[in-house]
Parts: sequence; C-alpha cells; structure tokens
Amino acid sequence: MSSSDHTPEAAQNPQAAAQDWQRWHERRVETVSSAYGPLSLTGTHWLADHPDGRIDGVPGRWRDAGAEVLLSAEEADGISVDGEPLVGEVSLGPDRGPIPASRVSAGERRLAVLTREGLWAVRDFDPHSPARRAFKGIEARGHEPAWVLPGRFVPYEEHRTVQVENADGRTRGLGLAGRIVFAHEGAEHALHVAVEGDGSLWAVFADAGSGRSSYRFRFLRPAAPGADGTVTVDFNRSLLPPCAFADHFICPFPPPGNTLPFTVPVGELNKL
Repeated sequence: MSSSDHTPEAAQNPQAAAQDWQRWHERRVETVSSAYGPLSLTGTHWLADHPDGRIDGVPGRWRDAGAEVLLSAEEADGISVDGEPLVGEVSLGPDRGPIPASRVSAGERRLAVLTREGLWAVRDFDPHSPARRAFKGIEARGHEPAWVLPGRFVPYEEHRTVQVENADGRTRGLGLAGRIVFAHEGAEHALHVAVEGDGSLWAVFADAGSGRSSYRFRFLRPAAPGADGTVTVDFNRSLLPPCAFADHFICPFPPPGNTLPFTVPVGELNKL
C-alpha cells in the first residue's frame, strides 16, 4: 500500500483515518519483512570494483560489457536464469520488476542486476539474511490529523538534476520536477520533489529531529496533484528509506532545501 492509499471515509472521519493508517502501517511491516523485502539485501556489488568478474560470496562470473552484463557459470555454481540451470554464458539487462521475479537465482537467493549512471551492479537478496532474522518491527507514531496539511505542487519550468550524496558515500544525480509548498504553524515551507511515472510525488526530506528522534532522513510520497496543483502533504505517511533496513542500499540524501526547521514526530521513525 502506498502513502497515497487513503479511503474516502478517512479523508472525512478521524476514526476512519486512524484505522486507514493502521492498515497502511501493518502492510508496510509485512512488505519490509517479506522474504525478498529490503531486509533481505545482503550486498550491492559494483562490477567496476571486480574487474576479474569474481565477487566474494556470489557464484558465477559477472562482467561489465557496456550495454549489458555477461554472466558465465559452471554447474557447480548452482545458478539458474529464467528458472533454468545455467552452464555457459548469458547476457543480462537490468532487473526492473519485483525481486522474486529477478532472472538470476542461486537456490533461494535472488541476484538482481542494477544499473546507475552507466555503472552495473549485482544485488544479492537472501531471505535468510541476519537483518531479516533480527527484525522486530517499525517504530511509528499513529495518525494525527494535525499533520495532514494542504499544499500545492509548483512545477519547475524544466526538470533539473542536483548532485547529492548517497548512503553508500558516492555522489549521484537526483532528478527533481518541482516543489510542494505548504504551511506549518503559520509559516510557509517547501520540499523539492520528483514526479513518478504514475504522477505521484516523491520527496527525500530531513527535519529538526532527524538522527535523534527519527532516522537521519525519510521519504514522503504524496498522491498526484489535482488539476489545480493541490496536493495533500500527509506526514503521517512518512517512510523510512530502504537503507534504514539494510546497509547495502544507495538511497539519496535530501537535496539542498529539503531539511525542515521543525520536528516531524509522526510516521515511521526508526527500525526496531
């Protein structure tokens, strides 16, 4: 369930809103703790760091061939591609679907091919990961109507890309399409956002409590703006980024201007 999955009753009835939020929270815990959720990621291996194609702990030989990845395997590697054992070589593109549908598997593990800014990587998802076994839940604060704020989306004249540090310590481009503007305690604030393929918005933000009362940054995913630009800014649906659950994700940090001067004490706060 996305952060925009609000029922019509919830928009009008505080009790319905609280129940709607509780269903959203329970669905999030289920998704995060699922066999191939973010807790199962045990490594993101950039092929540029492995020029010989050998990755410690990952079977097969993985080579950057420019426009594709070449994977070669022997029977002893135990690799399957599209459900069939691989002995020989195959060309791979990036996996864009759900992790369970990744083309390459090794037993229960899923080896997903990733590309970022022309660089190739292999992600290793293991349902028996230590992080998944240790997971106890998500610390979150229940729905508070005061943190559902009316806002408006102001698009840029043209999309822009800003360079931001990522969780793995590298700097990468983050595409942005506009701002959501809203008021809090009588002052106007804004968050720079991207527009997703379905028209919904995505913000990476921090606040005055980040790194103390909550994780160091979070995501917010408002539904697509109305025809007049109106948008609901529901901080109750603030999300922990994937890197809060596994160290091997490359989540972008908030872009300049996306650190709010007040604490947002609602939504997902930390992993338990």
